[in-house]
Amino acid sequence: MLQAAEKRSGVSAAAETERVSIYQPEQAGLAFPQVPVFDDPAAERQHRKERLVAACRAFSLQGFDYGFAGHISVRDPEHPHLYWTNPMAVHFNQVKLSNLVLADHEGTVVEGRHALNRAGFVLHAAIHEAQPDIVAVCHAHTLYGTAFAALGKPLAPISQDACAFFDDHKVVADEAGAVTVKDGSGNGIAEAFANVRAVIHQNHGLLTASRHSVDDAAFWFIALERCCQQQLAVEATGQVSKLVAPERARHSREHVGNDFIGWLHFQTIWSDLQNSQPDMFD
Repeated sequence: MLQAAEKRSGVSAAAETERVSIYQPEQAGLAFPQVPVFDDPAAERQHRKERLVAACRAFSLQGFDYGFAGHISVRDPEHPHLYWTNPMAVHFNQVKLSNLVLADHEGTVVEGRHALNRAGFVLHAAIHEAQPDIVAVCHAHTLYGTAFAALGKPLAPISQDACAFFDDHKVVADEAGAVTVKDGSGNGIAEAFANVRAVIHQNHGLLTASRHSVDDAAFWFIALERCCQQQLAVEATGQVSKLVAPERARHSREHVGNDFIGWLHFQTIWSDLQNSQPDMFD
């Protein structure tokens, strides 16, 4: 399925590279997803847009919709001061290639017929501008992430899943509870993303970012929501959690919490969506 997508998008064949994960097979010739390599910015743009649409559809399947709240963005590969994002007031399940919006850091729509989500612009533009190495950003008003954010504390390493975020997320209290629609109100969150992949914004919710791909950012958002749900469920028992020791938490993060693994996880979602929702490419 990945090869078919590459052919349609004009993506160049993925080059064989040295192994970056223990999950990559050592035996040659086995079917295994390869991170695509691009020699043409137009092909890479098409690829990023397709994966942005797929991320929106994945969020819909996860039940992350909440009216017009929620936004995913990916930086344009040729014009890094521009980013692609989902259109305002269009359900995640209705996002497709033809209605994506391209905007600059000042909130001007450069391409597309839909408006920008004001809160999305303030957050995403601030992050993309402050952190030029970040490729993609995700945010949605989810049930468990929003509930957990009200506690104003980080995730605890209570499971292998949670260890993926060990020492790799921050809690931000700036502007807690205030809708981020004023210019500059996303700066605190943007600064917090300097060295981490995820932010828990107190009294607001979850955000993830990736320096690798929108695939990676989207999967870790889904994972972060699940981890919040798991911790809330454990705390609801009234029992004290058994925590993973720091050295083991770091070991697990190294192997199951890196950006390649986030990208790899998303390939299962991409393959399913590609078969079940072909209208994504309209």
